[in-house]
Amino acid sequence: MSSRCRVLAVVNQKGGVGKTTSAVNLAACFAASERRTLLIDLDPQGNASSAYGVSNPPQQIYDALIGRHSVKEVSVSTDLEFLDLVPAGPDLVGAEIELVSALNRERRLEQAIDDVRESYELILVDCPPSLGILTLNALTAADALLIPLQCEYYALEGLARLLETTELVRAQLNPRLELEGIILTMVDLRNNLSRQVETEVRRHFAEKVYRSRIPRNVRLSEAPSHGMPILLYDVHSRGALAYLELADEILGRIGRADSTTEAGAPESASTPMGVSDERPT
Repeated sequence: MSSRCRVLAVVNQKGGVGKTTSAVNLAACFAASERRTLLIDLDPQGNASSAYGVSNPPQQIYDALIGRHSVKEVSVSTDLEFLDLVPAGPDLVGAEIELVSALNRERRLEQAIDDVRESYELILVDCPPSLGILTLNALTAADALLIPLQCEYYALEGLARLLETTELVRAQLNPRLELEGIILTMVDLRNNLSRQVETEVRRHFAEKVYRSRIPRNVRLSEAPSHGMPILLYDVHSRGALAYLELADEILGRIGRADSTTEAGAPESASTPMGVSDERPT
């Protein structure tokens, strides 16, 4: 994998789809692979922070967004050697309002992480379950999106709207933004609807859907209450094994993409975001 830092926004405007679970556990898996990783909690609920045992931090991402402190100053170490965390706190609730009138409001996160890009191979941003100014900051700062998608009917409609929004961001604010991949979460193959949704998503988005699936798993649900990612809570659980497999797949794709870019191969003609013109109906 190239040493060039890659910023991935973990985003879905729908809540309860495994977004924070994916951000927290993928960050842990990348770190376990000895990839220098930074996890930024951009959700006012602060669930990614509490998943690592951090609550009510003295400094937080809000301080970096308003320029009070640098990202390096607000980051904290974790129990994983290669993983640092930029926590969220209650002050972030007011950021949506305060940033409305701020200069370059949609580029605050991009500017804040510029100073630390050389220190990390991967930066993951856990976005709030909305398409407000905080998520806009993440999309503007990111190189690519990771979209967790729960295998249920309404998730397809939400995915289409999210991709429409990211196309606007790509056109107006961040032309390098692309879709890294879609993560199928809370998968239960005993459920007919789950299988049908997976078939439909793979039909529309083909290789952009990761082969690795994240199953429904009690241990995954328990881990945050203990302030641990699943790797530290129960490395042998189905959830841990699934995220390890997914992390390997993501790293493999990024590595192949970097190799192609470094070789100077021409980019293939494709529609924006690397997906079909068709949208799920």
